[in-house]
Amino acid sequence: VYWTGYWITGLAVAVLLLVWALLSNDDGPPVMALALTYQWMQVTIGIFWWAFTGEELDAMVETDWQTMVLIGLGCVTCLAVSIFYGISLARRRINPPEQAPEKAFSLKLLYFAYAATLMLTGVVQELAWNYPAFTQAILAITFSHLALVFLLVRRFTRPEFHWRSMAVLMAIEIAVGFTGYFAGFREPLIMASIAMFEVFDRRDVRHWIFGGVLLFVLGMTSLVWVSVRGQLRQEMDEEVVTASRIERFDRARTVSSGIVSQKPADYGGAMTVLMDRLWAIHYPALAVERVPLNVPHTDGQIMRDALSHLVTPRFLYPDKADLISDSEMVRKYSGVQVAGAESNTSIAFGYAAESYVDYGLPWMFIPVLMYGFLIGVS
Repeated sequence: VYWTGYWITGLAVAVLLLVWALLSNDDGPPVMALALTYQWMQVTIGIFWWAFTGEELDAMVETDWQTMVLIGLGCVTCLAVSIFYGISLARRRINPPEQAPEKAFSLKLLYFAYAATLMLTGVVQELAWNYPAFTQAILAITFSHLALVFLLVRRFTRPEFHWRSMAVLMAIEIAVGFTGYFAGFREPLIMASIAMFEVFDRRDVRHWIFGGVLLFVLGMTSLVWVSVRGQLRQEMDEEVVTASRIERFDRARTVSSGIVSQKPADYGGAMTVLMDRLWAIHYPALAVERVPLNVPHTDGQIMRDALSHLVTPRFLYPDKADLISDSEMVRKYSGVQVAGAESNTSIAFGYAAESYVDYGLPWMFIPVLMYGFLIGVS
C-alpha cells in the first residue's frame, strides 16, 4: 500500500496469497494456481506499472478503474475458492487411480508426432476454413501440437534437466509462433515454465538462470510482437506474403530486426502499449460506468446465447447464425468504437465484464462460482 499509494494493492496481494494457499499441490505442476495468477496479473498489473514507472495507463485516466479491479479480484477469489472445493469433493468421492507409468510414450514416438504436427498444423488451419460446418472441430485438432509440446518439455525436465533440448524446442516454437496471425509463441514458453516449475530446485543456480531466461524471452518476444504485429497482419491480409511459414518467418525476422536493435530507451512506447494490453481493465471499467446507468443489464442474455451456440453444432444446424464480433459488445456497453470485424480483429471484454453486464452485482459472481466448481470437480 505504501509503495503504490492505493489500499487496493494490499487486497490484491492478499488475493494472490489465497490463490496459492488453496491451489498449490504436490500432485504435479500447480496449473490452476498459475492460471489464476495470470488472471490476477491482468487485473492488477496497471497498478504496479504506475508504481514502478510513475506512468498512468489509459484506464487510470479515463475510468473509475478501482471498481473494475475490485470486481476482477472478486472473480479470481470466487474461482480459487470454488475450484478448491470442487477438487476436495472429487478427491473424497473418487478412488485414486492406480500408479500410472512414468513414461507412457517413447521419446522417439514423441519426436515423430511433434514433427508431424509441426508440418501439418499450418496446412490444417488453412483447410479448416474451406469446410465451415466443421471449422471449429478441425481447428480444435491442432491443439494436439501444444499437448505434444508439453509432453516434450516435461520429458526434458526429468529425471535430469536437458537444457539444450529445451532451448532448441523453444527456439523452434518461437520461430513458428511469429509466422501466425496471433502470438503463437506464448503458449510453448508458458508450458516450459510450468514443466520447470514442477522440478524447480531453489538451491540449483542453473534453474534460476534458465527460469530468468524464459521470463526474459517471454517479455522480449511479447514486446517485439506488439511492435510488429500490425504490419505483419496487414501483409497477411493483403497477401503480400504467402501462407508459407518459411516466407512468413523471414518477413517477421526482417520487420522485427529494427525493433531488436533499438536502444533500451526506445522501448518505452512499446512497453506502455504492452502494459495497456495486459491490463484488461479499460473497456470493462467503461462498461461498469454505463451499465445500468445508460444501458440496462441483459438479464443473462449473453450467457444464454453462448450456451445455445455451444450446443448447436453447425453440421447439424446449417442455418445457425454466425457469432457476432466481441467488438460489437464492447462498442455497445463501453461506448467506444473499438476495432472489429471490418479490421479482421476482435476486442473482447472477458468473462468478468460479460457476467457483470448480464447480471450486475452481486449476482454476477454466481456463474463464476459454478464454473470454478465444475473445473475443480473435472
